[in-house]
Amino acid sequence: VAQGLTQETRDRVLKAATELHYKANYFARMLNNKRSHMVGILSPDLGEGYDAAILNGIERLLLERDYLYFVSSHHWNRDLIRQRLEVFAERGAEGVILINTPAVTAPSLPLVSIGSLEYDFPLTQITLDNAHGIRLALEHLYALGHRRIAFLKGHTQSSDAESRWAACVEAAQGLRLRIYKENVVQLKRIDDGLNPIREGYVAGKRLLKASQKFTALLAFNDLSAIGTIHAFRDAGKRVPEDISVVGFDDVQAATIVQPVLTTVRQPLIQMGMLAASELLASIEGSKSEPHQILIKPELVIRQSTAACPQS
Repeated sequence: VAQGLTQETRDRVLKAATELHYKANYFARMLNNKRSHMVGILSPDLGEGYDAAILNGIERLLLERDYLYFVSSHHWNRDLIRQRLEVFAERGAEGVILINTPAVTAPSLPLVSIGSLEYDFPLTQITLDNAHGIRLALEHLYALGHRRIAFLKGHTQSSDAESRWAACVEAAQGLRLRIYKENVVQLKRIDDGLNPIREGYVAGKRLLKASQKFTALLAFNDLSAIGTIHAFRDAGKRVPEDISVVGFDDVQAATIVQPVLTTVRQPLIQMGMLAASELLASIEGSKSEPHQILIKPELVIRQSTAACPQS
């Protein structure tokens, strides 16, 4: 249409647009181009260190590629998960990244997941080699002389809880370490919310009440490990002189707690960037076949572990 206008008319239109601060309507432009350059991100809890680090990586890649994103949490509410996926599609998202999130139904959008959950439909999945990470942690404690090791299991809803616990059992068998029932505690949600440090504190208290016969603890994640350190300290136990503690994830808080936490490091930022890259490849047509990417963690030895006390 603009091609049929005289130069004078074009100049008048541009002048008026400038004076009125006119901007092109985003949704009209989206309909015209059939592209929104927006993706959805769904996570159990946006306040935890693990999710925040992954979101950091996702955001870095999306900013580089000039994409916007919606972010929402669901606190393991399956109805909310279904609703959020529908809303993402209605709002024009071109794809979705799931962080430790089950998909109740397969959305009609490209999908990438981060975590160890199993799905009833094919999708690209970025998972961590939990068996390798747990084995590194237990071998480290074993080399320090620890034979009575306690464990914090993840929440029943957590995508990594079962695979990580199965890895604990397998690694312990390989080292001929006995797992004592009283030395295993599962994390539980407090006040129907996610508060991992507080949950770790409560679990640490439960461990000490059930058993005094352990010299090391392998926690499900860093924040619960930090909670147990506070619980042990309040009970008069020293870390690592009396009890060594190993976390999992290597979130930022692991480097500022005292003592600085020995942990199994996941490359969380890189995993977020990889998930975003895989999703955009699917959206833009350069990669469409679902596949699995297995990430190898590494052990970071710091100050929260030491040789088993002789007594």
